[in-house]
Amino acid sequence: MSLLYADKTILLGVCGSVAAFRACDIASQLTQRGATVLTAMTQSAQQLLCPASFEAVTGQSVITGMFSSLQPPGVEHIAVAQRADLFLIAPATANILAKAAHGIADDWLSTTLLATRAPIIFAPAMNTAMYTHPATQANIALLKDRGALFVGPSSGNLACGDTGLGRLADRDDILDAVAIALHSSKDFAGKRVLITSGPNHEPIDPVRFIGNYSSGKMGRALAFEALQRGAEVCVVSGPSEVELPAGAEVIAVTTAQQMYDAVMMRVDSYDVVIAAAAVSDFHVETVSEQKIKRTGDKLSLTLVPNADIIAAVAAQKRPGCKVIGFAAESDDILSNAASKLRDKKLDMIVANVVGGEEGAIGADRGDAWLLLPDQQPEPQGRIDKTLLAKNIFDRICDLPD
Repeated sequence: MSLLYADKTILLGVCGSVAAFRACDIASQLTQRGATVLTAMTQSAQQLLCPASFEAVTGQSVITGMFSSLQPPGVEHIAVAQRADLFLIAPATANILAKAAHGIADDWLSTTLLATRAPIIFAPAMNTAMYTHPATQANIALLKDRGALFVGPSSGNLACGDTGLGRLADRDDILDAVAIALHSSKDFAGKRVLITSGPNHEPIDPVRFIGNYSSGKMGRALAFEALQRGAEVCVVSGPSEVELPAGAEVIAVTTAQQMYDAVMMRVDSYDVVIAAAAVSDFHVETVSEQKIKRTGDKLSLTLVPNADIIAAVAAQKRPGCKVIGFAAESDDILSNAASKLRDKKLDMIVANVVGGEEGAIGADRGDAWLLLPDQQPEPQGRIDKTLLAKNIFDRICDLPD
């Protein structure tokens, strides 16, 4: 696992929610990524979980109280407030949200929250009624106004037996939020990025469709990179295999026409549009309302072209908007991509090799080139999609206005 946080210190605050046991996995994952994880447990959390659990996965002594005789050196609350690069409170109870919102400092964690100037992420976990109570919602709004970040909660079955909003966010969503908060460059702060992602499913009848092998991995990588760099992100996504980052607005669609409508409705308010979706080029002219029965005869379908989304975006883009396309090609890769770049009047196009065992569609890696008008193609080699997303955004920064 890459040591993404080798020079980072993260304070993990664990509060008295039954979801506290899940914080051990979060602490372990952050430690494996190279972070120094200091864990502070409230008195209520210690009733649910042994501090030794966190010591085992982080290799660090756990902070258990303001005046504990076993308090290790260097974890006095002001020292940690100044040392930590990030405060992550997971799970965050209604109690800690209320304390943080109103400046109450009556234990180690609430006192240190008041003293820190590092980014703070709260991952709430509580009963639905507690979370939706006007007091809790007012406290969350106040903390957000002051710059605190939130991830979750999600909906589902709660420990109390209720079902609803209040579950601790998924581990990966919390780790994504940490990565976004710790990213060193915020060069897209104030920018709005619109991304298309995933495949389309064009129906044949109520149970069958025409589709492709797109997984949505490239769209996710692009959305995550944009979020890390401070952008506001909207993803118009077809049926995808992967979960999109929690910080992105997601518009779920199925067909190419639905994707076209969703994009064209929003394009005028975005600074960057990236068409990473494997858009279906055709749809069935007449969709059967009933399941087509097997008769032993050949079945003929008449396919008609779908709208070209990225060409339509480029044709009506507002001044200053950057439009980036993708060209998934099985042959004549560069010449076909260059033609699309020119004919669709794009600011940049990413050429991918598709087909065969090493094709980009559905894979984590692929062969790629970046093409810009009047410039030589920039080979990326066989590259992981996460790194390709970074390179794409680096190149967008250099595009002329």
